[in-house]
Amino acid sequence: MIKRDEEHEGSSERWLLTYSDLITLLMIFFVIMYASSKVDATKYKSISNSFRITFGGDASIVDGGEGTSVGVNNEDSKLQETKKNLDKYLKESKLTGSVTTKIEERGLVVSINDTVFFQSGEAEIREDALKKIIQIGNILKQQENYIRIEGNTDNKPIHNSKFQSNWQLSSVRAANVVQLLVEKCGFPPEKLSSVGYGEHRPIASNDNEEGRIKNRRVDIVIMNSKFNKVED
Repeated sequence: MIKRDEEHEGSSERWLLTYSDLITLLMIFFVIMYASSKVDATKYKSISNSFRITFGGDASIVDGGEGTSVGVNNEDSKLQETKKNLDKYLKESKLTGSVTTKIEERGLVVSINDTVFFQSGEAEIREDALKKIIQIGNILKQQENYIRIEGNTDNKPIHNSKFQSNWQLSSVRAANVVQLLVEKCGFPPEKLSSVGYGEHRPIASNDNEEGRIKNRRVDIVIMNSKFNKVED
């Protein structure tokens, strides 16, 4: 009788061993899953890019959290493609010394040197430059992003019958480029804005003519969509 009771008691506790084994396995499973989720994002992105290039895709593979894509950023790819097409046109038109392109955090920046497109101290776009800006606009129209036109000058004071300051000159030049893009390229007006910075945002030294030439420019900025809330 005592032996039967002991056997019954032992059998009733076997499930505890099975239960503890199951809990242990579950814990190991979740530890492995957690460790896998912490894979190096940089390495993962590199692998993702390799797969995209191999299979010719351009869409994001997975969201890497914190509002960024671990896979290929489709918008960045489009900006790079637009830059490539624009650089090709600039080279064919022998404008590479007058128009430069670069991709920054805020988007694709197209810098137009004022000496080619404007007369000194004037805001009207030169007649022989209209077609060039229109062609540039048609290439940039591939993008649906907001576009900001920024006028800039060197630090030499201006004072003539039309403009009392570099601020005025840079602002009107930027506005004239906006008007051209809307009227001749069909850009939606609500996607465009213009601003004049005068001499206050130089990209080179104003102590020599070479630097002043670089500072006299109109920048067409294809804004990264992460700044949409700023533009809305």
